[in-house]
Amino acid sequence: MNEKEGERLLFFNGTECSHCKEMHPLVGKLEKEEKVHVTELEVWHDSKNMALLQKLDNGNCGGIPFFFNEKTGKWLCGNKPYDELKAWALGK
Repeated sequence: MNEKEGERLLFFNGTECSHCKEMHPLVGKLEKEEKVHVTELEVWHDSKNMALLQKLDNGNCGGIPFFFNEKTGKWLCGNKPYDELKAWALGK
């Protein structure tokens, strides 16, 4: 399923980020159980993705992992439990 820009679930992360690596299994579980797609955007080695992160974060979190729901405008900072990640993805 291809998500249209403006409706994506975005997961900003860094290749070497240990906190981001901890979130990968939860993102995979979310995709499988809720039949959603989360677009992963690496920011430490991709300046375009970093610029998008900074625009969407707007100084709220200041780091990664950072999750942004384009449809609802809601964001999450850092590692979160599965229930919170699921609520964010489903717009609750």
